[in-house]
Amino acid sequence: MNNTFVTDSIKYIGVDDPDIDLFESQYRVPNGVSYNSYLIMDEKITVMDTADKRKGDEWMANLEAALGGSAPHYLVVSHMEPDHAANIARLAEKYPSMQIVGNVKTFMMIDQFFDIDIEGRKVTVKDGDTLELGSHTLKFVFAPMVHWPEVMMSYETSEKILFAADGFGKFGTIASDEPWEDEARRYYFNIVGKYGVQVQAVLKKLAGAEVSAICPLHGPVLNEDLGHYLGLYDTWSSYKPETDGVFIAYASIHGNTAKAAERFAEILREKGAANVKVSDAARTDISQCVSDAFRYSRIVFAAASYDAGVFAPMHDLLSHLKSKGWKNRKAALIENGSWGPTAAKTMKGMLGEMKNIDICENTVTIRSAMKAADEEKLAALADELIK
Repeated sequence: MNNTFVTDSIKYIGVDDPDIDLFESQYRVPNGVSYNSYLIMDEKITVMDTADKRKGDEWMANLEAALGGSAPHYLVVSHMEPDHAANIARLAEKYPSMQIVGNVKTFMMIDQFFDIDIEGRKVTVKDGDTLELGSHTLKFVFAPMVHWPEVMMSYETSEKILFAADGFGKFGTIASDEPWEDEARRYYFNIVGKYGVQVQAVLKKLAGAEVSAICPLHGPVLNEDLGHYLGLYDTWSSYKPETDGVFIAYASIHGNTAKAAERFAEILREKGAANVKVSDAARTDISQCVSDAFRYSRIVFAAASYDAGVFAPMHDLLSHLKSKGWKNRKAALIENGSWGPTAAKTMKGMLGEMKNIDICENTVTIRSAMKAADEEKLAALADELIK
């Protein structure tokens, strides 16, 4: 994207944060993240969201440079999460005539986050309301639980720009040279994924709108091949597999379960499975495992027994999948146990708490280390999984 302009009259004033290590204090972001903010230059100059306090000074400098001595008339608050809203009080103090646009829940949260008096400066909008800026008009599209209850998107009707809040965002700075899909997928399923029904509702609201560009609060402005991005969001929020293939997640203590998982992947490929990915749940960032579990049509959980249950990294992965609403997949189980195998029973119990998970009847039990006889069991399981 152009680092300054979205269009001739809409400026990008966001900031990159390449130094942050954990997004929301839990998701690894090796290429950092961006905090996006936009400025609509019109008769009534409008700021679209602020930025995280980590980059407050840089964001304010970008805003002031873009304003060129003018003062904003409105601040539109799309989402109250602090990585976007941390500078509301600072901006309100600097520009005392500026009005703040939000919904009832927005202003409730402003009162919770800040100790500021903005009575007389609130513009409270409802779903479908419009705001005239001059030659630009904003139409507000409420998006509750995508992924907070106060979230609202804004559709600019003259230039067909969708300000999408956290929708269509991704990890990684604007300057990062990386494919959009991988980090957008990981972002979606870990941040928004539980709320697929709500995402579907917003997509239906937007179905009739002509969109020339999507301006998210994280990641690049999307202004080409928008059908591709909209299509992925439709697939993701419908809990449909994106890739016809097999994801194998294993949790191995001494390496024997890992060997079984890797051999199972080889057997699947030998039987014609085109897309097979293997990850060590103990060492791969759990957000990536969650993303891949949603991406693939079939999944294999291979884990050692531990403390009469299942090895902790696998327990953590299954817990995360449950919390994110993972569903509609075919699963296979491989367990290891030297004296009392319990992993499969535990995993099956956890999967039973999720919706529409088809678990293969065959379960392979490895006793300490894989033997020749286990090859036949793995082959039978592969046939059942990919038939």
